[in-house]
Amino acid sequence: MKILKSLLVLSVVTLLYTCATVPLTGRKQLSLVGDSEINQAAATSYSQLLSDPKTKVIATGTDAQRVKRIGAKLSAAIESYLQQNGYGDQYKFNWEFNLIQSNEINAWCMPGGKVAVYSGILPVTLTDAGLATVMGHEIGHAVARHSAERMSQQLAAQAGGGLVGAAAGGQSATNQAIINQLYGIGGQLTLLKYSRNQESEADKLGLTFMAMAGYDPNEAVAFWKRMAAQNKGGAQPEFLSTHPADATRIAAIQNEIPNAMKYYHKQ
Repeated sequence: MKILKSLLVLSVVTLLYTCATVPLTGRKQLSLVGDSEINQAAATSYSQLLSDPKTKVIATGTDAQRVKRIGAKLSAAIESYLQQNGYGDQYKFNWEFNLIQSNEINAWCMPGGKVAVYSGILPVTLTDAGLATVMGHEIGHAVARHSAERMSQQLAAQAGGGLVGAAAGGQSATNQAIINQLYGIGGQLTLLKYSRNQESEADKLGLTFMAMAGYDPNEAVAFWKRMAAQNKGGAQPEFLSTHPADATRIAAIQNEIPNAMKYYHKQ
C-alpha cells in the first residue's frame, strides 16, 4: 500500500511539471527541478571557488586568453542557435570562463554557464580545436540541463522510500536531491546508466557547438584518443562507469561527425 501511495505521488508530481526537451537531440527528459534555484546555487558555488585562497585562477597570459576567447566564440554561437530555434526564453546563461591552475586533467561547466578549465588538461587539448572540444562537451551538459535531470532522477529513484512526497509538499527538490542518497544498488546502477547517456549526449552537443563556433569537429577524435591514452591504470567495466568506454565514445563521435559538419563554417 505504501509503495502504491509513493508511486501515485510520483505520478502526480511528474504530471505537475512539463518535460523538457534537449536542443538538437530532441530528447524528452524528466524535469522536477527548476533552473532558477540550480543556477543561483551554481553561481554561488562558482564565486566561492574562485575566491577561495586555495584556488589559483590564471587571469593573464596566453592560455587564459585562449580559454576566454574560445569560450566567447562557443557561447555566442550557442546563444545564437537557441534564439533562432525558439529556445531563447527557456535559457538564462550568465557565462564565465576561467582557467584554474591545477595538475588535474579536467574541465567542467556548472548550470547557467559557469565554466572552469584546469591547466592540467591543456597538454592534452594541445590546439584551439582540442580545447573547444572539451569546453563544448562540458557546456553541452549545461545546455542539456543534465544537473537538473540527475536530481530529478534521484527524486524518482527515491519514490520507493516515500521521499517524493516531501518534494510534493513544498520542500526544495534541489536540496533534497543533494542530501539524500540513492535508493538501493539497483537505483545506483540505473542512474549510472543515465550518466553514461548524458556523457554521450554532451559529446553530440559539444561536436555541434564547436562546429557552430568555427572549429572542425574532426579534431575531436584526436583529442579523445589523447584522453584515452591518459588511462594508464586501466578502466573499470563500462557498466559500472559514469562515462562510456574510450572505444565506445570515440566510435560514437566518429559516427556523429557528419551531422556536426552541417553546422561547420571555417572562420
